[in-house]
Amino acid sequence: MCGEAARFEALGAHMQILVTGGAGFIGSALCRYLVGERDIRVLNVDKLTYAANLNSLAPIASNPNYHFLRADICDRAAMDAALAGFQPDAIIHLAAESHVDRSITGAGEFIQTNVVGTYTLLEAARGYWMQLKGSRRDAFRFLHVSTDEVYGSLGPQGLFEEETAYDPSSPYSASKAASDHLVIAWHRTYGFPGLISNCSNNYGPYQFPEKLIPLMVLNALHGHALPVYGDGSNIRDWLYVDDHARALLLILERGRLGEKYNVGGRNERSNLDVVSRICSVLDLRSPKGEPHRSLITYVEDRPGHDRRYAIDATKLERELGWRAQENFESGIEKTIDWYLANTAWWEPLRRNVYTGERLGLLKNSRVESV
Repeated sequence: MCGEAARFEALGAHMQILVTGGAGFIGSALCRYLVGERDIRVLNVDKLTYAANLNSLAPIASNPNYHFLRADICDRAAMDAALAGFQPDAIIHLAAESHVDRSITGAGEFIQTNVVGTYTLLEAARGYWMQLKGSRRDAFRFLHVSTDEVYGSLGPQGLFEEETAYDPSSPYSASKAASDHLVIAWHRTYGFPGLISNCSNNYGPYQFPEKLIPLMVLNALHGHALPVYGDGSNIRDWLYVDDHARALLLILERGRLGEKYNVGGRNERSNLDVVSRICSVLDLRSPKGEPHRSLITYVEDRPGHDRRYAIDATKLERELGWRAQENFESGIEKTIDWYLANTAWWEPLRRNVYTGERLGLLKNSRVESV
């Protein structure tokens, strides 16, 4: 282990991490892991947009190691104040607009948060890092959490590797690609201690119901149509969110500065296979007479829909010793069981925030003005 990583890990239970976007799906899982399982002090900085949910943090809300600040990463003064007040040993940056369909008809918010916000946070973090002294400066790290969508679309063979050229297809993935490049540029230009992780599709408890798996689970429970884009043959690699949280801390602690690490579950499934598996589990857990598969309907495909994503996580597995603990079969059953047992978490979202309507249709979409 390199000297910087050893000094970082030596902080142990005294470690303080600022997490951006910690009220989102992946961010809340990370906060629960850091505070609840690793006894790390966390400041969760979140703007609380539509997909954020403080109820996802209820298991740690009363823990003295958990702190929350409502703030926008685009607000430089707020970021400077958060860093000066909390004095973190590291930052894990997850705050982002993340739903591809919403980016198709509203790209501006994605550019503002994902690109401008990341730039603003990087500059605030660089200023904070430069005034640190000795071992604290040596140990400081900034982990930018990104997506495999920056790589574009794969053919039937091959895997995304860390050296795969970027080829984003949607406004969302283009904005994340830009933020990745900013982090690498800040490392190369200023020596800033940045790292990047690129993950495959996450799923698990507490996921906002606009995403594929919770949308299908909740639609099926209500007897609503299960809309599958195109012919359902688009393939994604699925990663259980708690496995991702473990990977992020490991990359932060032991990853090499300036490097990228792909995080994937090695669970390739077509969208139709995912929906069919959800139906099969619900047929056992919550039978409704006819099999839930009868609710599957095929709808117009998403514009620019990438055909296949698949992550090669060899670098993370070989260099840092990470392994996914859940396969897709075990993870999807845990996920469905959680939604069945936690109506109080998702019911208000379905009623008041997102009712399951189709997003990202180009017909009659507005042209954004600058």
